[in-house]
Amino acid sequence: MDRIAITGSAICLLHCIAMPVFLSVFPSSITVLLQDEQFHHLMVWLVIPSSLLAVFIGCRKHKDSKVLAGVVIGILVMVLTAMFGHDALGESGEKIFTIIGATVLAVSHMRNYSLCRQSSCNHDL
Repeated sequence: MDRIAITGSAICLLHCIAMPVFLSVFPSSITVLLQDEQFHHLMVWLVIPSSLLAVFIGCRKHKDSKVLAGVVIGILVMVLTAMFGHDALGESGEKIFTIIGATVLAVSHMRNYSLCRQSSCNHDL
């Protein structure tokens, strides 16, 4: 589950960084791609369940509060940015906060993954 959550965060990062370049090179692609706001909402709703499940499984074993805090902060930043970011922060601010939230979330999942491997925890629910 950590790998899925890390992949989701990486996709968010890639989208925020690469989409402006992609659209400037292929301007007609805007008609076939998801709108930025739709993409952010979709990614948030895909990342939340995998993140919470991975943290629940890992933290039951290693009980690391840094992992839990990082995941909660990362999810909150991403959810609030997806919901209110464009209007409150503008396009650049929305991208910056999405990148921050995705990075915090990915780092937390990497820590969770590492701690699980160190303690050889069993990932059966």
